[in-house]
Amino acid sequence: MNIENIEAFVYVIHYGSFNKAAEVLYLSQPSVTARIQSLERELDCKLFDRWGKQTSLTEEGKRFLPYAQQLLQTLQKGKLQLQSKKAQPNELRIGCTVSVSQYIIPDILPALRKRYPDVHFKFKTAVTDEIIDKVLSEELDVGLVRNVQHPNLKSVKYYDDPIRLYVHKGHPLAEAPAPVLEDIGQYPLVFFECGALDWLRIHRLFEQLDHPPAIDFHTDNLEMAKKLVLTEAGICFLPSLCVRQEVRDGKLIPIDFPEVTGISLQTNLISLNGDSHFHQAFAELSSIVSPLLK
Repeated sequence: MNIENIEAFVYVIHYGSFNKAAEVLYLSQPSVTARIQSLERELDCKLFDRWGKQTSLTEEGKRFLPYAQQLLQTLQKGKLQLQSKKAQPNELRIGCTVSVSQYIIPDILPALRKRYPDVHFKFKTAVTDEIIDKVLSEELDVGLVRNVQHPNLKSVKYYDDPIRLYVHKGHPLAEAPAPVLEDIGQYPLVFFECGALDWLRIHRLFEQLDHPPAIDFHTDNLEMAKKLVLTEAGICFLPSLCVRQEVRDGKLIPIDFPEVTGISLQTNLISLNGDSHFHQAFAELSSIVSPLLK
């Protein structure tokens, strides 16, 4: 049985379409279709029901899926075992998003250095999708990225960063005895959005208000959003880690609303499936992050 056909099958399911799977596998869409058809002939059953451009798994496809995933994972573990060195690698390649590189890495790096005094640390800052690709191609050893799941990756939650409204010192909301979410419509709003689904949840909260806030500034740059609040240009929902120093100094004030409780940015630790010494080391260091969120 051709392992590439099984890989195409798993990727189509993971990415939700033949076109996306073809893009990730660096193949044409007809090539992916041909691999699926070849696998169906080998298994003597239909794996997908097709109507127009839409597809769904057949009952046979659903039963075969866990075995296909296990085959790919076993192959990946075998590759890692053959490629592993007896001696500890002298370089640890870490991929991280911008916020992780700014607000987490400086805090966990001393502990990493203490644990691996002879290891050289190499950091790559990029968006989540790019880091995933580089971990899959073994250009990076571990990644700290947004919440993701992938059949060839070990992915575990590293920390949750609560999202709260922040205002500058002296703002009326900071002085109000019991502010409610409806109050934010009275003030200019800076909206930071990083593409995560949690920001969509914030937007949906606005739609429920009788007087939604006026978004005067919309940015995907976290530091810019924070500085606009500091310069009193507006108020902003921000992840807590990025403002902990300003809150400690009394320059920014968090405002809590029941409707926002539970909304957070989740960061996951990823590495290739199989035994990963560095993955375990990073997982143990996650305890350093928890006090930072208090």
